[in-house]
This record gives sequence, C-alpha cells and structure tokens, in this order.
Amino acid sequence: MRTDSIAKRLFLSAAILSFSILFVAGLVLTTIYRRAAEDNFDERLGVYLRAIVADIATPGEAGRTDPEELSDPQFELALSGWYWQITRLDSDKPQIRSSRSLFAARLPRLSEQGVEAGLGGARRGYVKGPDDRRLRMLERIIDTGDEGIYLVQVAATTKDLDAQIARFELDLVVTFCLLTLALIVSSALQLRYGLRPLRQLRRGVVAIRRGQSEAIEGDFPQDIAPLASELNLLIAANREVVERARTQVGNLAHALKTPLSVIMNEAAFDGGPLAGKVEEQAVIMRDQVAYYLDRARAAVRAGTLSGATEVAPVVEALIRTFEKIYSARSLVFTATIPQSIRFLGERQDLEEMIGNLIDNSGKWAASEVTISVAPEPPQDALDRPFFRVAIDDDGPGLAPELRQAALRRGGRLDETKPGSGLGLSIVVDLAALYGGSLALDSNPKGGLRAELRLPAAPGDGAFT
Repeated sequence: MRTDSIAKRLFLSAAILSFSILFVAGLVLTTIYRRAAEDNFDERLGVYLRAIVADIATPGEAGRTDPEELSDPQFELALSGWYWQITRLDSDKPQIRSSRSLFAARLPRLSEQGVEAGLGGARRGYVKGPDDRRLRMLERIIDTGDEGIYLVQVAATTKDLDAQIARFELDLVVTFCLLTLALIVSSALQLRYGLRPLRQLRRGVVAIRRGQSEAIEGDFPQDIAPLASELNLLIAANREVVERARTQVGNLAHALKTPLSVIMNEAAFDGGPLAGKVEEQAVIMRDQVAYYLDRARAAVRAGTLSGATEVAPVVEALIRTFEKIYSARSLVFTATIPQSIRFLGERQDLEEMIGNLIDNSGKWAASEVTISVAPEPPQDALDRPFFRVAIDDDGPGLAPELRQAALRRGGRLDETKPGSGLGLSIVVDLAALYGGSLALDSNPKGGLRAELRLPAAPGDGAFT
C-alpha cells in the first residue's frame, strides 16, 4: 500500500487503536489482578495474624504464644521468608517475641514507613526482610487492657505472589498478542472487502483510459454509485466537447482553405512581381493555418480521456507509405517494435509525430532509415510508463549547435530540401501536449537520431 493511500491510513489507524486499547486494557487487567492476588495473599497472612491476636487477647500470660501453634512449618525454618513478631509497646523496655525463622533478626514497622492504618487499625504493605528479600507484611496494634499493648506483625516473602502475577502477565501478553494479530488481520480483510467497490471503480476508469471500455460498468454500493454515474456523465460530456471541437476546427479549416486557394490561383495566373509576393505569403499563411489547426486539434484530443493505440501497426503502415514515396532513391526502412507497446493517445497524433520524423530522416538519409521502439524503464513503481521511438538515418547528421534551431517553428536549415520547416516543431508540440518530448542526437552511423518519448498505456507486458 502506498504511504498516502486511504487503505493504509485506515489500516494503520485501526492497528494503532487496537494496540493502544489492548495495551491499556492489559495494564488495567494486570492492576486488578495484582490487587486481587495481594488481597488473597493478605487474607492468608491475616489468618496467622488473627490466630496470634486471639492468643494474645486470651487472659493469661502474653508470652505463651508459641510458633508450634501455627500450622505453617515455614515459621520454624531459619530465614525461610515467613515470619511473625510480637512487640509489647507499653513497657519501658519493649518485649519482643518472634518466630524461629527470624533467627535473631527483627522486622521493620510499617508505621515508621508512613503506611496509613486501614479498617480495624491494621496496616499492610511491602518491606525489606532480614536477607534483603521483599516481604508482604500485615501488622496490627492490640490493646488487651491490663495484659498490655502489643504490636503484632506477620510477613511473608512475595516470591510466590510475584510468580503468580508474572504467570498471569505472560498469559495476558500472549493472549493479547494473539488478539491484536487477529484484530489486525480482520481489519485488513475488512478493508479489502470494504474498499473493493473503489478498486472496481478504478479498474473501470483504467479500462476507459486504455480504450477497452466507453463507460464505467458494474454494480456499486449506494455510497459509490452516484460517483460512478457522475463520472460516466463527465466522460460523455468530455467526448461531446471533443467531437464539437473537431467539427469546428474542420469547419474553420475548410472555410480558410478555399479563399487561400483562390488567392494562390489568382496570383499564379497574374505572374507579376506583386502576384509572386502574394503567392509566397499565401503559401506561408496556408502552412501557418494548417500548423495551428493541427495544434488545436491535438490539444483537444490530448486534454481528454484518450484511448490506447498500438504502435507496431502504425509504424508498419508508415514504413510501407514511405517506401513508395522514396522508391526512386531505393531507401531501406527497417523497424524493431515490440508488439505489446501501446501509445496512450490518438492514432492520428501518433501517425503525425512518427510520420514527420520518418519523412525528415528520409530526406537526409543516404541509404537507410532505422526505427526502433523500446519501453523506458521506470524509476519508480508508481511512475507513469513511457516508451521511446528512435529514428536513425545514415545521412550527414546535424551539428549540436544547430539541433535546437531545427526544432523551432519554421526552422529550415537547408532551403534545397522540400518542406515548410513546421514538421519537427509540430512533433515537439504534439509530444509536449501528451507529456512527452523530442530530442535530436547523433547515432553510431554518424547520421541524425530523433528520439521521441511518449506515454505508454499501463498494463502492457513490456512494462510489468
């Protein structure tokens, strides 16, 4: 997909939005699960905390709480990560009882770390244990009246809790990655299906440009159908304008042709100096009128949706014509033309451009004129396709400083050769109207090479 295509914009926006939504959802779910896992872990610690608190609150000696009374044997293993500690706070010298697992170490207090007490006065949070491991701790202050005030703490390593959360996060990442991939694939399929009418519309326009169809055909959704109808109306109006312009140009040419012929005939009949001058200027007027009428007709045709013209039949027909014209000089015309190349324009314009170039080469060639047609390699896959027509002769050639002058309107460098000096300039103007160009150069045989660059109809095998 192109970087500026609607399909790529929609696809990228859908992919980015899907990823963003799933990423935020993953963070939310991870946070919720972490809190739930911490609550479950705290509930487990709370069981031990309540057991100790219940024992302390029982009338009698507070120090009777014993690790053996707790069901989890990890409280007996040194530095196992599971600890409890009871601290009497109302005596001059705090009395501390702890599990064997603390191994003479002491637990830090959450109250000293700024943790606020929750419901019932209990605090919960994370602390660093005796062996620098991260611990989850619950602590609560118990006032037993005459028996004293105690701080009861129960802590446990978060290794199992962290592993449980990590497993959930991994499962969540894998699940969301698969879900993201499924959403992206579904978005691509949705775009391909949803934009299919636009591709169908594009193929219809391309078929018209290639001359394969005269209107856009097919059934379109109600969103696209009005556009297809308007395009068909526009194409029909365009053809009508072209036909009207051609008719008017033909009428103008016919209207001017008769008066100029009368002037030239009268001047030739008179035979005086003035008549000669009038005849000379009338010939110039006729050539100028023909030039500008041809240019006007070409501009109208090039500015419309043109059909495609096969190049090989046009060149072959021109060669047969010029072989007859130059039969007295025994000129040889050879051509190399791929059958797949087609000109994106009108046949008569192609005939006029290549015909003028072959005629010019025939006037100067000594024995041979060579025509070769080849596709132009595109610089980029999105570039408009072109092809080149090279016409070589074995004549005297043309000096580099005179080549530009030969392309100007009326530029005749040798008055001994027939012509008006308009042939090459017509080719230049016609090629420019189609977005092409004409260049003069020398060829390996020493003669002149005229290289014509013209747009090609897309989809030809030579360009794929």
